[in-house]
Amino acid sequence: MEWTSDAFILATRKHGEADLILEVMTPAHGRHLGLVRSGRSRRHSPILQPGNSVRATWKARLISQLGRFQIEPLTARAGSLMGSATALNGLQHLAALLRLLPERDSHPQLYSALSVLVEYLDRPNVAAPLLVRFELQLLQELGYGLDLSTCAATGLTDDLAYVSPRSGRAVSRDAGKPYHDKLLQLPSFLVDGQRQQGSEISYPEISQGFQLTHFFLERLHRGRSGEDAPAPPFAASRAGLVNVLEGAYRKTQPWDFINLPEDTVS
Repeated sequence: MEWTSDAFILATRKHGEADLILEVMTPAHGRHLGLVRSGRSRRHSPILQPGNSVRATWKARLISQLGRFQIEPLTARAGSLMGSATALNGLQHLAALLRLLPERDSHPQLYSALSVLVEYLDRPNVAAPLLVRFELQLLQELGYGLDLSTCAATGLTDDLAYVSPRSGRAVSRDAGKPYHDKLLQLPSFLVDGQRQQGSEISYPEISQGFQLTHFFLERLHRGRSGEDAPAPPFAASRAGLVNVLEGAYRKTQPWDFINLPEDTVS
């Protein structure tokens, strides 16, 4: 068995004295692992870093085997990403999220979204809304997609402001007002036509976006692991990422936090 593909490096772990097990995301072969001989050598180490893009050739006698990777560098961005707390936390969180996917399942749209997102991970104000959208797309591909196009109660597309936690469908402001406390907030940047192009996205909206995706990611985890399951593996990376993003927004958009309720930003 053999294939060659562009790949994004998610993580590595040591194997033996000098080898590495490499975890990558590819468009056609999904999240894939393989062994890199002498992967910890001076020659390979700068290439085999999370955040870099490579050309990977995977070989194995049987498809069920771990197999071996041969790697050629394409885009070395790990060095620049290491200088950004947002990028480092973002990379860890993206890898944790992608481990929700079955290994070797093809997800070309997620790969395309990842390829765009990593170019902006060191720019918090750009990365934050892209990360929320990435989580929504991941939910879609895992069968937990949200319908944010029309109001579940009226069928209208105007003034969508909430999401039903039961159905995952949008609800308009008027229809949802009586049930405000039971519905999830829908930030306007996730709704087509509700934000003027180029307008600033505030941190409260980013926080609402992460709270929205968090609710359904938690539901997915409980559905897979049971109601009494421990916190999902992505919980720690998500908490670290949100904290870093909040700190970055406090520096660049401090007006977002004036007279803001504490539970809006946590």
